[in-house]
Amino acid sequence: MDVLYFAWVRERIGLPRERIETSATTVAGLVEELRAREDRYAAAFADLSALRVALDQELSSFDASLQGVREVAFFPPMTGG
Repeated sequence: MDVLYFAWVRERIGLPRERIETSATTVAGLVEELRAREDRYAAAFADLSALRVALDQELSSFDASLQGVREVAFFPPMTGG
């Protein structure tokens, strides 16, 4: 699956996107796999309350299933102004 990173998440990880093979069944499981990779991933995913996730361009939750998902995007909450 493709994993996309936006804003400060991208800055901390150092990549805008990557293709990942995962055995995770939920977004939370994927996050745990990513955190275990390297310190830069652990830093990016340290506080999930500061992140949002979209599955195939639909806003979702961290307990959502990854079954059939082709794209996961992580980004900070959007604010208006």
